Amino acid sequence: MGGGDPFALDDAAAYRAWRARKLAARPRRVDQLLVAVGDLARPTRAEHTALLQRLSRANLALYQCDPGTPRAAVLAFAGRFGLATLDHNPAADDDGLSAIQVQEARQTGEFIPYTDRAIRWHTDGYYNPPERTIRAFLLHCVRPAASGGVNTLLDPELLYLRLRDQDPALIAALMHPQAMTIPAHVEAGVVRRPEQTGPVFSVLRGGPRPALHLRYTARTRSIRWRDDAATRAAVAELAALLAEPVADALVHRLEPGQGLLCNNVLHARSAFRDAGAGRLLYRARFHERIAGT
Repeated sequence: MGGGDPFALDDAAAYRAWRARKLAARPRRVDQLLVAVGDLARPTRAEHTALLQRLSRANLALYQCDPGTPRAAVLAFAGRFGLATLDHNPAADDDGLSAIQVQEARQTGEFIPYTDRAIRWHTDGYYNPPERTIRAFLLHCVRPAASGGVNTLLDPELLYLRLRDQDPALIAALMHPQAMTIPAHVEAGVVRRPEQTGPVFSVLRGGPRPALHLRYTARTRSIRWRDDAATRAAVAELAALLAEPVADALVHRLEPGQGLLCNNVLHARSAFRDAGAGRLLYRARFHERIAGT
């Protein structure tokens, strides 16, 4: 990345150099991010390198493997990228994978992924406490929906870039430790998940290079913003940038044997219609970033 810290608001030179590289490398089409993998559990060195190259460009990569690949291979594949600490949320199975499919028992609240409804822009685990920050996740398609279920993906670094270009004060507001609060999740008077307050943008330091992290949801009923003028202005600009059409967003529907590996990029999903066995994706969430990115 070169010298300096591009995410430090007082390091304009490092930001300009990083910005130029980021814009030059950003993908313009989904097929620029797709890599064929012969054996998902044991990707070759060339396949691994190709995926890392795409991850370094966009914080996400797509793969295509045999549609009959077993679920155990999904976790083995993630391990090749340094992803080891699974987030064992209540919806996950014993192996840490969550089967994302329509479930009648989960039709409300934060269980929208288990319905056929559209999901607005968000990053995974935005309601988690800091010690369970989701820094990477993987989605693997077993069966797509009969129609719909299309993902829209956006590299958080590009969203950061657009906001900072408008006004660095917008970034400063969204980096405030009390910028965004997710209210507690309460069921039948029992607190299932406590309230969580934290920044929208934060920077992970201490590794080979600074790394940007985004914590965000476009939902309105499950969010409370810091009540000051700077935050209100930043939230308004953020919403404007995420209004259609979204600059630099990539749109793709995962097909059987395809998967998404990413550093918890911003994503949304369209509504879908099921038929037959129904849509099924495996999801794994991790507390690490992808090694080498």
